[in-house]
Amino acid sequence: MKTIGRLAILSFGILACARATSVGQSNDGWIPLFDGQTLNGWRVNENPATFSVANGEIVVHGPTAHMFYDGPVLNHQFKDFELKVDVLTKPGANSGVYVRTAFQPTDWPSNGYEVQVNNSHTDWRRTGSLYAVRDIRESMKDNEWFTLHTIVQGRRVQIFINERQVVDYTEPDTSKTRLTGSTIALQGHDPNSEVHYRNIFIKPLSP
Repeated sequence: MKTIGRLAILSFGILACARATSVGQSNDGWIPLFDGQTLNGWRVNENPATFSVANGEIVVHGPTAHMFYDGPVLNHQFKDFELKVDVLTKPGANSGVYVRTAFQPTDWPSNGYEVQVNNSHTDWRRTGSLYAVRDIRESMKDNEWFTLHTIVQGRRVQIFINERQVVDYTEPDTSKTRLTGSTIALQGHDPNSEVHYRNIFIKPLSP
């Protein structure tokens, strides 16, 4: 085989491996929950038009709704894990990422915790708050991407924004746990809110 042919095959193989890593499980354990093109694997409880896909992003804009991961990754049964997602908010927007929640057909999720996404909405609880449990007032900027990183281990929930820790909360042993669900969800808060999500990855952790 000519040298040029060998180089072409080698280059193609490298590209194919890189693509496989980007759409499947990576070498460091991160698994994508969003394919960048469809909402396959996700289930909306009401007002499904609130969620759409454009330019490789999940666009959340419309009446109140929640979209739960219901796909094949670990059969959407997540206990101890790390979750990373890139987020961009439009001015006045409110949203959230629920962890250890469970599908319900209507209303706000009653299982798990909400990691707040809000940089300029009238609600004073800002991005990174463990909503109504450990709240923060410092805002990120609208129209700029940032990374929300949440770690759940046992009764402990840690939240990072751009790898800066903003919350470290452990449920008291004497309290009833709220970590009773097993999946994650994205929130559509209200018709005036527009939030974009991309690069949604989960990493299961050992018990």
